[in-house]
Amino acid sequence: MATVAGSGEPRSCDTFVALPPATAGARLIFGKNSDREAGEVQEVLHCPAARHAPLARLQCTYIEIEQAPLTHAVVLSRPAWLWGAEMGANEHGVCIGNEAVWGREEIQDKEALLGMDLVRLGLERADTAEKALTVIVDLLEKYGQGGNCMESQMAFTYHNSFLIADRKEAWVLETSGKYWAAEKIEEGVRNISNQLSITTKIDREHPEMRAYAKSKGWWDGEKEFDFAAVYSYVNTARMTMSRGRYCEGYKLLNKHKGNITAETMMEILRDKESGINMEGGFMTTGSMVSILPQDSSLPCIHFFTGTPEPDRSVFKPFIFVPNITQLLKTNSPTFGENDPVKKKPRFLTQPDRRHELYKKHEHAAKVMEACKEKGKEILERIRKLEKEKISEMELILQNKYLDVDQAVHLFSECVEEEISAYA
Repeated sequence: MATVAGSGEPRSCDTFVALPPATAGARLIFGKNSDREAGEVQEVLHCPAARHAPLARLQCTYIEIEQAPLTHAVVLSRPAWLWGAEMGANEHGVCIGNEAVWGREEIQDKEALLGMDLVRLGLERADTAEKALTVIVDLLEKYGQGGNCMESQMAFTYHNSFLIADRKEAWVLETSGKYWAAEKIEEGVRNISNQLSITTKIDREHPEMRAYAKSKGWWDGEKEFDFAAVYSYVNTARMTMSRGRYCEGYKLLNKHKGNITAETMMEILRDKESGINMEGGFMTTGSMVSILPQDSSLPCIHFFTGTPEPDRSVFKPFIFVPNITQLLKTNSPTFGENDPVKKKPRFLTQPDRRHELYKKHEHAAKVMEACKEKGKEILERIRKLEKEKISEMELILQNKYLDVDQAVHLFSECVEEEISAYA
């Protein structure tokens, strides 16, 4: 099992999805906390759809691959030092989040595609959840997964699991090296954390997954095949009874089952008692919640914090429309070929990657800690702002009317209002 040197148990994130009838209204609700090294900056950026020349190449975090002829518009929340993303959505209502997972299969140190690269590639190249799954597993087969997942000379490597959703369904995809299993979710609730969780309900799989497990002596070929039990050391009968975050997330989803809204998902992501809102050396550095209406005439609405600690951050709405205002104040500085990530040996230095919103949020957090009264005022202001935005988005969905001219500036203007609230 690979861990950061000097750390205890491996740390990861949590991703959630709720589908009717677990949700209020005919909507899917998607949510994710990105738990990363404290101090790592997460940026929110929008990339428009694009056409690419034949034989064009694409530089991912570590390796170059072939570019697709067409890439869809995406909005991403990503650690600012890498190419991929922890979570995001595309213009077709596909959302993806990934988790670090460990198991019996050895993790390759060789630089390949990061799980975060696969998140972005799935979003850029697929217009449904299942197509995104196909994109990811095809790239996994061709290029493999591997490389340091932290902006540090300390190695932090892992396999990946993914929760992929669209307006109609969701898929859980879990990997172990190049081997994988996928489970289709058509109703109810599902979450993933830092352990394999697909058991005997396997709807798609790597064609050699079972034969490989048998060759390693992990499965006798006779018992019912249980992916999580075979490819990891997990007692799958006890997974939802343990005290880990996977179990806590499962409990929180089920507690609200039947009435889950975007606000419910935000509350779950802010929950500290469960460990889902993580604090310490690894902490929640960015959060996302999406509303995916099953009615395709309604817009999907994606909320991002772009700042750490969701309990004192604002979930800001984003809607895909043409000519979106550039998200300047949540985009980190770029360093071109001088970026320490691009030079070998990598990570000899760490540049200041803080974007403007991150700096304002960081200052406000210090004020909150130093002066409780001022901190309370700031928190009240940002919560009020968030509630106003959620209400505005609900009106759009209820009235079935979107002012495209306003939506162009929606996220950027909310960032400006958040910065003012910190002042």
